[in-house]
Amino acid sequence: MKDSIRDLIQQALTRLIAEGVLPDGLNPTIQVENTRDKTHGDFASNIAMMLAKPAGMKPRDLAQKLIEALPADPSVSKVEIAGPGFLNFFQNSAALAQRLDAALADPHLCVSKTGPTQRVVVDLSSPNLAKEMHVGHLRSTIIGDAVARVLEYLGDEVIRQNHVGDWGTQFGMLLAYLEENPAAAESELSDLEQFYRAAKQRFDDSAEFAERARELVVKLQAGDVDCLRLWTRFNEISLSHCQKVYDRLNVQLTPDDVKGESAYNAELGDIVAALKAKGLLSESNGARCVFLDEFKNAEGNPLPVIVQKAGGGYLYATTDLASMRYRSHQLHADRALYFVDQRQALHFQMAFEVARRAGFVHSDMQLEHMGFGTMNGADGRPFKTRDGGTVKLVDLLDEAEQRAYSLVKGKNPDLQETELRQIARAVGIGAVKYADLSKHRTSDYSFNFEQMLSFEGNTAPYLLYAYTRVASVFRKLGTSMDTLAGEIQLEAEQEQALGAKLAQFTEVLNGVGEKGVPHLLCSYLYDLAGLFSSFYEHCPILTAESETEKQSRLRLAALTGRTLKQGLELLGLETLERM
Repeated sequence: MKDSIRDLIQQALTRLIAEGVLPDGLNPTIQVENTRDKTHGDFASNIAMMLAKPAGMKPRDLAQKLIEALPADPSVSKVEIAGPGFLNFFQNSAALAQRLDAALADPHLCVSKTGPTQRVVVDLSSPNLAKEMHVGHLRSTIIGDAVARVLEYLGDEVIRQNHVGDWGTQFGMLLAYLEENPAAAESELSDLEQFYRAAKQRFDDSAEFAERARELVVKLQAGDVDCLRLWTRFNEISLSHCQKVYDRLNVQLTPDDVKGESAYNAELGDIVAALKAKGLLSESNGARCVFLDEFKNAEGNPLPVIVQKAGGGYLYATTDLASMRYRSHQLHADRALYFVDQRQALHFQMAFEVARRAGFVHSDMQLEHMGFGTMNGADGRPFKTRDGGTVKLVDLLDEAEQRAYSLVKGKNPDLQETELRQIARAVGIGAVKYADLSKHRTSDYSFNFEQMLSFEGNTAPYLLYAYTRVASVFRKLGTSMDTLAGEIQLEAEQEQALGAKLAQFTEVLNGVGEKGVPHLLCSYLYDLAGLFSSFYEHCPILTAESETEKQSRLRLAALTGRTLKQGLELLGLETLERM
């Protein structure tokens, strides 16, 4: 609807320019927002206040001219001037009802992308291998997954890339430890975290061990058969751990999506040569760098993007440049989204600029760092175990499921064990994911089991229960949401409010896809659930006064249920028919 209103305003502006009311050359960004107070209409625009000065008119006078120039549209019942010159648009309830009926009849809920569809690479998760995933990997994994799902639903072709850390010094360290302790291959590799800690301890304590680890890295990079065999084993074990976590989180990542740092190893020399050929390369203390004048340190000196160390080794920036070139030239991406910690913002800004100057990406390709904040404990510091160690992601999920099991069993002691476990899995895993996704991507947040498992407020249990309330209506009726007669009629205030919110689904999903912020969808679903609750309370469905009214309300309930279910699935949450 917002796009339709923008189009109406643009037509009015074109007419006023032709009539000489507005000067030529105006190309304003037309803003249309949802109103907070529905007595002021459904949508508002400040266009008259934006253009009053170039028009040489008072804002309210220009607003009146715009209203007179607006084309008639059946979806708009009236337009009024408010305050200093806002244009307030009122939806036509009958036209809105027709749109909702069309959405209910469409398997895709009439959702479409507002702009052209694209080929989008989504870089997500990217754990370092040779040890298990920890809580620090949660945000990249689930935020990236949710945005990828939304983009696919909007019609984009999405290519997931799991840029795992499977190369470098850490593997020399592990190889050296295995060389010292050959029996560990059988006894300790089953616990990667323990194996890694033991190797790291040796690396930190022994200069001789550290030197041997570096020698083994060189052998690995040179293609030594024994080193490669053990390296492959480390990776296979580590990736199998990762895949179990992805499956448990209901994240759409598979082994086919893995393209780690090692995949670009053979190209890194060529990356450095290409930068030299473009005249971008400089040497500083033996290292080869690209200096960018727009990025300076505190002293005002240009910051370097180091692509090769003095000893000949390559860095993250080199691998990232190789991956950007691959995603542009081989994958032909229109857009690449990087879901990586916010603290890497400067790294990506500089790497993106180098990639553009070197011609590693085509000129129209969008490169976007989708940075995120940290998940903290109750003390506001990064989430740790009681002894200060890293929290394994699998341990966090185990505890979430167990807490959810106790909660659900307390409310439903008569449920069979199998169903209890199924509900506990959906509620526990969903609660962890939703607590993260419902926060703005760039914000830090404090992890709190009690809050995230509450059945009140903006939580997964509340929304999962809201969907089961809708499902229960149709279960009582003994019919499906997909087999309803009649038409939607928006008469009561609660019906109109619910209908207006349902009509915003496309707009919300486009916002998530454009900005990479799933919290917009979370907020929308929470508001939708609240409006359905009010509708359910004030507008009897099964005991409606007439069959026409009953069918209308059933259709509204069905569209609400399908929208809630689809929205939760796009967030990667498993829905339940009853709780």
